[in-house]
Amino acid sequence: MNARPLRYTIDSAWDAWHQAEEGTARDWLVVHYASLVKFVAGRLAAGLPRTVDTGDLVSAGVFGLMNAIDRFDPSQGAKFETYAIPRIRGAILDGLRALDWVPRSVRSRSRSVQDAIALLEHKHGRTPTDEEISAELSITTDELEKWLADIAAGSVGPLDHVALDTTAAESDTHLQPGRAMEEGELRTAMRTEISKLPEREQAILILYYDDGLTLSEIGEALGVTESRISQIHTKAVLQLRSRLAAAGMG
Repeated sequence: MNARPLRYTIDSAWDAWHQAEEGTARDWLVVHYASLVKFVAGRLAAGLPRTVDTGDLVSAGVFGLMNAIDRFDPSQGAKFETYAIPRIRGAILDGLRALDWVPRSVRSRSRSVQDAIALLEHKHGRTPTDEEISAELSITTDELEKWLADIAAGSVGPLDHVALDTTAAESDTHLQPGRAMEEGELRTAMRTEISKLPEREQAILILYYDDGLTLSEIGEALGVTESRISQIHTKAVLQLRSRLAAAGMG
């Protein structure tokens, strides 16, 4: 009997786990890819209040990583990082929802703004301005900006479960074809709706979700403050939610 190797390579670890179900190989893979969890948790934590412990995000993300390792099939040709990141992100978001840390008043304001956007879009056939939304809600534009800031702080990864890239759904087709098809349709619908947004909103969503820039980096690129980028981002997301809900996909 050959002695167990003291160290694995990535290929030998995957072989040992999938072919022989060696627990040590699985543990090695978890440690090897732990940086993915820290990356995703750090990015999500950047938009959260300081009262949310990043350690809790990492702990939840590890479960997503372990699930990805258990389900990943190297023979499919997909890159593990591409497969794992959406699952790590989803596990962290599920953990945050379980904490239920967003105040009811913020949830209520989020629904109010989304409803106002839907009503005004139906009425005017275009994206409503901040002034029109404020008037519909009977608040000032300054108050609307404050509402959007509060909503942004409570809206973690609002589009992350329907990420703009399609690789996650494609890599899952052999496991859950029905779910992958639904998510693929949702991504297609979302891309269509994003293309109808004003250019500034389109740019912000693409830079954030496609290119992985932070809101601060987007602000620097566009010459706008991070807080203003956050408000525009939140308004765009609420508008997308409204449109997808109207299409029966929200």
